[in-house]
Amino acid sequence: MTKVIIDPGICGFITNVAADSADGETVAIQVGSGCGGVMKMASELAGELDPFEVCLKKGGNGPVYDSARTCCPHAACPVPAGIIKCVEVECNLALPKEASIRFEK
Repeated sequence: MTKVIIDPGICGFITNVAADSADGETVAIQVGSGCGGVMKMASELAGELDPFEVCLKKGGNGPVYDSARTCCPHAACPVPAGIIKCVEVECNLALPKEASIRFEK
């Protein structure tokens, strides 16, 4: 099981994601967040997902972003990308490495 914590910034709705795959062919995700939109998205993504459909699509496409388009209230929300990163690592499609967005002053 791979787990990530996503701090989306000013909204303060920390999101916890866990991805679990026994074989790399299917993956299930669990999401916990104070954001109603993210939780609605998580309910739409419940069940077994195809990690190749989740991870190997052009930006903004695939089941996570399809759900985010209707559920996620903010275009700049990093949660969809964080979910995909978690699935990538769990299914051996990427190595674990921290990702961030930093503002310069």
